Amino acid sequence: MTRLFGTDGVRGLANADLTAELALDLSVCAAHVLADRGEFEGHRPLAVVGRDTRISGQFLEAAVVAGLASAGVDVLLLGVLPTPGVAYMTERLGADLGVMLSASHNPMPDNGIKFLARGGHKLDDAIEIAIERRMGEPWDRPTGGDVGRVSVYASAVEEYAAHLESTISHPLVGLKVVLDCAEGAAYAAGPRALEDAGATVIAIHADPDGLNINDDCGSTHLGDLQKAVVEHGAHAGFALDGDADRCLAVDAEGNVVDGDQILAILALSLRDQGRLAKDTVVATVMSNLGFVQALRANEVGVRQTKVGDRYVLEAMKVSGYNLGGEQSGHVILSDHATTGDGILTTLHVMERMATTGRSLADLAAVMTRLPQVLVNVAGVDKSRADDDAVLAAAIAEEEAALGDRGRILLRPSGTEPIVRVMVEAPTQGEAQTVAARLADVVKRQLAL
Repeated sequence: MTRLFGTDGVRGLANADLTAELALDLSVCAAHVLADRGEFEGHRPLAVVGRDTRISGQFLEAAVVAGLASAGVDVLLLGVLPTPGVAYMTERLGADLGVMLSASHNPMPDNGIKFLARGGHKLDDAIEIAIERRMGEPWDRPTGGDVGRVSVYASAVEEYAAHLESTISHPLVGLKVVLDCAEGAAYAAGPRALEDAGATVIAIHADPDGLNINDDCGSTHLGDLQKAVVEHGAHAGFALDGDADRCLAVDAEGNVVDGDQILAILALSLRDQGRLAKDTVVATVMSNLGFVQALRANEVGVRQTKVGDRYVLEAMKVSGYNLGGEQSGHVILSDHATTGDGILTTLHVMERMATTGRSLADLAAVMTRLPQVLVNVAGVDKSRADDDAVLAAAIAEEEAALGDRGRILLRPSGTEPIVRVMVEAPTQGEAQTVAARLADVVKRQLAL
């Protein structure tokens, strides 16, 4: 059976791959699996449902609600809210299930469904597999008063923003920040949380129309943010993605500060406060070698995992760490959140600026990035990426040539039909050359 769930829920082209029928069936099966596990024992089950600004989110929301209510689950509609906001409200309201409709940084025509367990945590793989196995099965439908009730929860944005602001202890008064909301789920909550914390906020791309989410804006397109920071004389800028579970930053001169640098800043901040659990941060194999070297030089350990925030989270839970993240800008501050949160990250980086009086550029200079090139190869069969002998030989040859001077990472995307080729080398030119050679091999060997 082909897996429906990827590394970040079920995603696809809305109304083609991800249909209303599929959304309804997934929701029914999720309710059944949780019920069979005893999650609803002794009370009426409750779910919260949020979405980003994509127009397809409207019909998918209706389908999810229909599926849950028909299975006897009461539903609270949170409206447009970031993924970490839905996770927070799942915990705050004591819900048995949270559902977020978003395809994160993907283009507008895509959408996705992410289920969250009680407490706002991602579902275990075993539960996702159980949901898939029950798709399309016959079932006894509740009737009368046993069907679910549906109501609107109107204060989700305000409560989530207040929670975010409460996580910092130093006001951000005197700091001017540009926030790129990606025309997405944080267009209301993001500016509000930063303003409540005392910052002067210039919000851009905060006028969603259902079609413009991630359209040349947000964390995947930093050009507008760089210009706005310089034009407004801001101390820094932060760009969220469509569901605001990640962010990247820009310093006062318009230079990009990536997820590795953000993670390094927060690691040293927590370490200096005596709050970094086991003096260790969790990162992925995509993290730049410069990040690893910088933290080790500052006597902070680095635990590396497979790519994907779910793997970072797993390592944090198992070993008791409280900070982890990815180069892409997913940062998990588990003292305050159960998932990556771009607004939360923004607040804590700005708090570090406020408490130290140092610029973002100065804080980010703790690490020096080794030149890194990432090539996304589309139109290939990503399922064969780990099994092709010719490709494996080509990678081994390039690794031997680089030696200790760099590294190579090739992996299929967990959310898109592409294979990623990442190369680090002493110079940008060498990294580009090696990446281009390997990308050609990928295209040739994994052609559809």
